[in-house]
Amino acid sequence: MATHATAPAGRDLAVGYLEHLDRLGVDPAGLTAHAVDSARLAVAYRGRFLPCPVFLEPGESARLGADLLLTHQLLTELPQRLFDGDRAAFGRALGLTGPQVDLVRRAPTGPLTVLARSDLYRAADGFKLLELNITSALGGFENADINRAMLRHPALAGYVARRGLAYHDTFRTIVETMRYDLGDRVSGRRPVIALADWPESYRSYAPRLGVMAGLFDEFDVDAVPCHVGEIEEKDGRLTVHGRVLDLVYRFFLVEEIRTPQDLALLEPVMSAVSRGTVVLFSRVDAEMYGNKGALAMLSDDRHAHLFTDRERACLRRLLPWTRYVRERTTDPGGTPVDLVGYATAHREDLVLKPVNLHGGAGIVPGWRVGAAEWAARLAEAVDGPWVLQQRVRPVPEPFPVVGGDGYQDVYLNWGAFVADPRAVGGDGYAGCIVRGTVDAQVGVVSMGSGALVGCCFHPGHDG
Repeated sequence: MATHATAPAGRDLAVGYLEHLDRLGVDPAGLTAHAVDSARLAVAYRGRFLPCPVFLEPGESARLGADLLLTHQLLTELPQRLFDGDRAAFGRALGLTGPQVDLVRRAPTGPLTVLARSDLYRAADGFKLLELNITSALGGFENADINRAMLRHPALAGYVARRGLAYHDTFRTIVETMRYDLGDRVSGRRPVIALADWPESYRSYAPRLGVMAGLFDEFDVDAVPCHVGEIEEKDGRLTVHGRVLDLVYRFFLVEEIRTPQDLALLEPVMSAVSRGTVVLFSRVDAEMYGNKGALAMLSDDRHAHLFTDRERACLRRLLPWTRYVRERTTDPGGTPVDLVGYATAHREDLVLKPVNLHGGAGIVPGWRVGAAEWAARLAEAVDGPWVLQQRVRPVPEPFPVVGGDGYQDVYLNWGAFVADPRAVGGDGYAGCIVRGTVDAQVGVVSMGSGALVGCCFHPGHDG
């Protein structure tokens, strides 16, 4: 863990806040007290908060929103650009199984309403996109509650007011996006929605869905936590726990649909969607576009001719080199290479990732394993549903040492949300939650690896 006696030089708003705390003589241990005391935040984060928020500098939120919106557009256009509009062929190329392909065939056509959360590292030359989670089942939706809790400390409240800072309420954005998809189906009453998970994952996720139901209630929406096996059809309408549903908010993932029996369990919902008696939020094809294999398709220079100069510039700026694990590929310079040989020689600078799993599951950072294990994992991955991605080295951010003196380097995963301007207005940027670790060699910055979470502010005139 790298520490410093004084605040290092760096980004204006972040360093300015550290200097502000130093002038006030604030004990960093007290900065998170209100967040730690929040019963709502305890369900997901259990008191594990960074002592300070992070800050986007002037213009950064707009640039980030624009890049993420364009990347989302390019991902959702891959079936048209690479597969003649055949979503099933696109799904099979991504490694979807037969039942999963059968399911995504049933998704409506047309533009997908934008709602996603990115996983970004800030490198020396800007933000780099590790993953774009395109689904309604997004973690971090309580981020504005962290902002509000942290603002109860007068030190942060004073700094935010003096510098004219603001934050986005991501959950409000989610509600507005959902209402956009609902259209004029509900007027003059509160919508009734099912927060529907898969039976197995619901056992552990039910408390989090309870938190979400409480948030929805504050926005005049009746939300019922459940799993899909509890949803029934009665008199041509879907019901859950006796309530007639207007919308099914999807927390189950396509990767959980593995067998014909799974499809059968989901059939009442899909039939109702086909009849138009209920809205499914989000569409079942959404996760395909956030698949890591889809990012590899965007990154592959063999497809560069399919994109405009503006699109290529965005991809060069945002995407690290990412390739499917195949015998032949091109290196970051565009030179054809033997992939296994290249990956063996550059183990310290590569990450092996499964295309379909989430939450850091299955990821193998080359610098965290020995040469023999790396070779074995590569051999298993060739021609399978795996990608290799260039290691992104995040620039450390300074944070005060809690329970000590000075400042420490923290390495952040920036979970910036992006939403559809058609639904919510704005420039696409829809708030941010960060996870941070002091381990410079970490493979995945996640709660599972011991990370702490924090909120984000940006200049008020930016959004």
